[in-house]
Amino acid sequence: MKMKTKMEIPFGTISITEESRDLINKILDAGRVSSGKYVREFEEQFAKLTGAKEAVALSSGTDADALALAVLYDFGAQRGDEIIVPALSFVATGNSVLQAGFKPVFVDIERQTLNIDPKQIEKTVTEKTKAIMPVHLMGKPAKMDEINKIAKKYNLFVIEDAAEAHGGFYKGKNVGTTSDMAAYSLYLAHIITTIEGGVVTTNREDFAEILRSLRSHGRACKCKICVVNTTSGYCQKRFKYGKDIRFIFERIGFSCKMNEIEAAVGIGSLKIYKNIIDKRRHNLLTMIERFNRFSEYIATIPEQDDEKIGPHAFPMIVREGSPFSRDQLVDYLDKNGIDTRDLFTSMPTQCPGFSFLDYKLGDFPNAEYIGNNGLHIGVHQDLGDEHIDYLVDTVETFMEQHTK
Repeated sequence: MKMKTKMEIPFGTISITEESRDLINKILDAGRVSSGKYVREFEEQFAKLTGAKEAVALSSGTDADALALAVLYDFGAQRGDEIIVPALSFVATGNSVLQAGFKPVFVDIERQTLNIDPKQIEKTVTEKTKAIMPVHLMGKPAKMDEINKIAKKYNLFVIEDAAEAHGGFYKGKNVGTTSDMAAYSLYLAHIITTIEGGVVTTNREDFAEILRSLRSHGRACKCKICVVNTTSGYCQKRFKYGKDIRFIFERIGFSCKMNEIEAAVGIGSLKIYKNIIDKRRHNLLTMIERFNRFSEYIATIPEQDDEKIGPHAFPMIVREGSPFSRDQLVDYLDKNGIDTRDLFTSMPTQCPGFSFLDYKLGDFPNAEYIGNNGLHIGVHQDLGDEHIDYLVDTVETFMEQHTK
């Protein structure tokens, strides 16, 4: 087959609106760039979009995971308690458990969904288990009904790592709304972005109050709207407890507030969310359909009738027995201008940083297989059908060279 003229297909993009640019200039002119009224506006809009009662904006998706977990200390958790997580995810999932002071307990995934296998969760529950943190990897919704059933049986919290799942739906409900809390990433390549950033959503006001304390060093300050930060106004609560409330620290906290400039980017991102999500879903579903021709050698992750995948990226897995490796395919795509990422790894057995937990290679065969054979590419809003044509033609040429 004659190849088309070489195109560049970058993994990600960012759309910064004119409204965001205007807000940024207004913020810079005012000199109030730390967390304030625009962060609060972003939180309100994000909560409305996802259907949650509360949203607390933070400086990264990793912080969102870690702070959601740290809330549990106010409800009886102890340092060193256990959090059940999937073996396959971006390493931030495992890191955040440790950063929050807990021990990650890993469970293998289902290859056909990339998500935690509910059938393997229950055997890992101990008296020290405090929560299950499923990941909606690549925006594919985890099996929340089964996970919540286990959590209810053992009185566990459920915190969704929805970092990549903006726009995802599970059985008619927004991803992130069927658990105690959900943690989203707002990194620049994601559907809703603040360049860097994260946000935790919840329907519990007490959780949100604790999150607002945790993001600011564990301060006793946890009002939804801070008059000091938004207007330099007088705070009636400042000396309510006999000393300055801003220097009363109720819990071990973090320093991970979102700033006003990031919030301005996020406010603009929310305004164009529908256009972005529609374009990305078109790209994702088109890629899934077009790659059916390669199904003998490359598996994809299709969308089921009871879900909508959050269109974060397009995952591909080289099948067992294929006459080429993942890395050969990646190298060929790269040479032809198509940017890729590995489909993460088995954190406990393929990431050396977790070796102290004493898992061994072979403990998580599905996660390890994806770690060796999976890749993903972008489906972002700057891509069109011509890019998908080029991708398919490129893979087809690669196949002709490796499957004769």
